[in-house]
Amino acid sequence: MDVRIISREIIKPSSSTPYHLRTYKLSGLDQQIINGHIPIVFFYSTAPKSCEGLKKSLSEILTHYYPLAGRLKDYLSIDCDDSGVSLVEARVAGNMSDVLKQPEIDPQEQLLPCKVKEFLTSRSILAVQLSYFDCGGVAICLFFRHVCVDATAAANFIKSWAAITACGGIDFTVQDVIFDCTSIFPPIDDSVIPENTYTEDILYSLKENVRRRFVLEGSKISALQEKIGNRPTRFEAVFALMLGAITAGQREGNGFTATFPVNLRKRMNPPIPDQCIGNIHTIVQTNRPREETTNYSSLTAKVRELISLVNGEYVKQASPNGWLLRKDAEKDRDGMFIISSWCTLPLYETDFGWGKPTVVVPIGRLNSGNHIAVVLLDTGNDKGIEAWVSMSKESMDKFEQDSGVIAYASLI
Repeated sequence: MDVRIISREIIKPSSSTPYHLRTYKLSGLDQQIINGHIPIVFFYSTAPKSCEGLKKSLSEILTHYYPLAGRLKDYLSIDCDDSGVSLVEARVAGNMSDVLKQPEIDPQEQLLPCKVKEFLTSRSILAVQLSYFDCGGVAICLFFRHVCVDATAAANFIKSWAAITACGGIDFTVQDVIFDCTSIFPPIDDSVIPENTYTEDILYSLKENVRRRFVLEGSKISALQEKIGNRPTRFEAVFALMLGAITAGQREGNGFTATFPVNLRKRMNPPIPDQCIGNIHTIVQTNRPREETTNYSSLTAKVRELISLVNGEYVKQASPNGWLLRKDAEKDRDGMFIISSWCTLPLYETDFGWGKPTVVVPIGRLNSGNHIAVVLLDTGNDKGIEAWVSMSKESMDKFEQDSGVIAYASLI
């Protein structure tokens, strides 16, 4: 794919951040993933006539989300100095449909506004690229530093930016966006945090493993839920299907460690708004023996039990050391199964004024090894789910032939 950069610009907040807000404190949860990143690409069949409206609205929304225009100062804080956000415009030779037809969607990595290591070493919090296709479509890629933005915060930031672009208004204030979590999740002394905190080199390295996009139609999910029984949620049902297929492909071994995040915003007492920035979630982890992970009913019951433990009392007692809620945790697993549900997030509702996106893509693949990652998104219609699955080529070949995957999911 031929991508040619046509402009680079720094977009700063439309109003200067007051001096008393210049330091944004990181919570213990933020510190756990300080070197992570979240790249998301929105594909639209129609492009804006001019980029000026997007630049203006980005400047306005950054006034509310002012830490995103700052720079990571250290392991304790972000300097909200209004340094701004890099906005890149690019021209892509060819049609958008040709990119989306790629089986692994690898070309989309060229739509990032900068290289991963370049972004992380710059200490920037957000970067954006607009890529215009010959067919008249456009891709908008947002590259977030995970240190103060989880998937929920990212989705709501994008929705708010789009709302300002489309109609010039939003319905919240700065107080709704910035919430000091340090009193609930106290920060760790920066001297004890290693340079490469979290699993950046494991989870989202852009190399080696393959990635596929599977779609589970709403009717197929309903049939799966009916088969499992006990009214599992869509997430519980798809989780069971995915993990069952993965472990069925194992010839031998002890099964996988299953890991998934749970949003804490509505589980706190009192709850806080969804648009609040920060990593306001906990990570749930459990180990299941290989012979048990092909039983869908058993899997959904275990997931439901784990999620039910994440309540107001759990949040009250949480600390940085309690960031991981472990259940039946062991260390002799054959690999890690990481599944993150972005379902219910308003990603496919992101309308900048020229229509809703045709495809939303979470960029990033797992590094080599036995680790497997799945990101779930709503399809935007019929209560279906898109599953972006990343694993080794050998494991993917087995996964695609699993009877459950064949019955309930379609490879796009």
